[in-house]
Amino acid sequence: MTLTKADIVESIQNQLEFTKSKSAETLEMLLEIMKQELESGGDILISGFGKFCVKEKRERKGRNPATGDDMMLEPRKVVTFKCSGKLRDKINQSTYL
Repeated sequence: MTLTKADIVESIQNQLEFTKSKSAETLEMLLEIMKQELESGGDILISGFGKFCVKEKRERKGRNPATGDDMMLEPRKVVTFKCSGKLRDKINQSTYL
């Protein structure tokens, strides 16, 4: 099952007893802060959850899957996520029970 933004808003609403609009506003504010930090090249570290990092990818050779033609892929930035040890342990613990 995929957790959607609407699911998170509903969870905030239920757990913190906020109105739906206040819950949505809170989530949007958090996501906007995270986007701004990543856009500026910064990292986001959430203790007990993980770390979001912006990595630079160099120009590299690639292939068009439709035609098979070789091509050069432009340098770009990507966001990576590394989960914390606590989150990894929690995920693995529930898998084997």
